[in-house]
Amino acid sequence: MQMTFEASSSVKLLFDLWDVHGPVGMVLSVFVVLLLTVFFEILKVWRVWLSSSSKLAQSASAYAAAPSGRTESCSVLDASPSESSLTSQPLSTRNRWLLHIIQTCLHILQVTLGYMLMLCVMSYNIWIFLGVILGSALGYFISFPLLGQMSLYGQPKQ
Repeated sequence: MQMTFEASSSVKLLFDLWDVHGPVGMVLSVFVVLLLTVFFEILKVWRVWLSSSSKLAQSASAYAAAPSGRTESCSVLDASPSESSLTSQPLSTRNRWLLHIIQTCLHILQVTLGYMLMLCVMSYNIWIFLGVILGSALGYFISFPLLGQMSLYGQPKQ
């Protein structure tokens, strides 16, 4: 196995079935790897958004338990978000477990996809490497601004 980068149009990726011979197969393989990398970046943002949404729902229950009386001095509600912005309900124990299971499955998917992309790069084919790099850049460009445009409630900021 070659351990230096090469610009060849033939490579074996991940499985014996994914054996590329020729320029058309290489272009299709680079496109598939690029799409997998974009999905990997979007998956990372989705997990962050899901995690922040669950933390918000948990913190909403803490604010709901705060005393409602206002005094002239600094109160708990002065430092908290406004009452009208706390629209999410606290998570029940069942929903927390369901969210935890979903987060675990997404984590497994993210780790598996990350290792598969690493193995694609370790084929030492320059075209596959560029597909991973461009897919990562494109996925970051697409997904991270979406995270900034979403409020923690899952609604677009106004």
